[in-house]
Amino acid sequence: MARFDEDCADATIKQANWDTSKVKDKLRREIEAHVASVRSDKITQHTALCKERLEELLSGPVKDLLEQASNGTWPTIRKLLQQETESVSSGSWNAHRHFDIDEQTKAEIHASLEKHGRGVVEAKAREEAGRVLTSMVARFSRNFSHDSDSIQRVWNPREDIRAIAETARFASLEVLSVMAAIRLDGDDPGDHIKNILYLALLGSRNAPTNARDRRVTTVDILAPNTWEEVPSSRTLITPFRCKHLWRQFIEHTAEIVSKAIAERESNRSFLGLNFFSRLLRFVTRCFCC
Repeated sequence: MARFDEDCADATIKQANWDTSKVKDKLRREIEAHVASVRSDKITQHTALCKERLEELLSGPVKDLLEQASNGTWPTIRKLLQQETESVSSGSWNAHRHFDIDEQTKAEIHASLEKHGRGVVEAKAREEAGRVLTSMVARFSRNFSHDSDSIQRVWNPREDIRAIAETARFASLEVLSVMAAIRLDGDDPGDHIKNILYLALLGSRNAPTNARDRRVTTVDILAPNTWEEVPSSRTLITPFRCKHLWRQFIEHTAEIVSKAIAERESNRSFLGLNFFSRLLRFVTRCFCC
């Protein structure tokens, strides 16, 4: 207002003895309101851009991590979410440095970005959970059909198809356990869910050690529609749904195993016939001599 008073000095009529304080107060309030409105609009616009940027940074990596489903999936996602949120948030402060933002507003912007980031992760998790059966079958097929060096298996008579299938099922069940619940907080229920699934679907012999020692009851532990200590808002696949999905998974993969067994038997027959042919030629040569 000092600049305003200076510029308007020539327009002052001393003889009029006007009291301009009320007018100037009104003008000051209007200017401050306009500045606040412009600042708010700019901050809102830039925060929206920050959210778009955060979504870009999270979507692809989170999708890849969920597809790879392993023990480290959710800890890695939590770390990624924190890092990218902090990165975008820091960039936001630099962009807003001309707006004289107070600490409370900064905290609100950061909280808004955190909430949006969690929303992006949760949306991706729900999307992947919707096609978990396809992911399980794909992992089974990959692990069953290829050895540890990613070389295509040849089903010769020496291959223990039952053991290979069991190992592949174990890997597929990990996909289901990872996708069963959202784990963005410190109280990760992952091991508990995994133990229940392995115990119920693979049996105590294949369950992790810390679950194997528990007394197996006759109660169907996958009958409930909720996981213990997991709120419904964080549940992606209920225990009962997991049981149903596993049945579908077994049906889908049975044909893969059957084809492998048929191929092994065919190779066994071929090898047997080949051996018999060589033996017959050897005996014939012996008699001819």
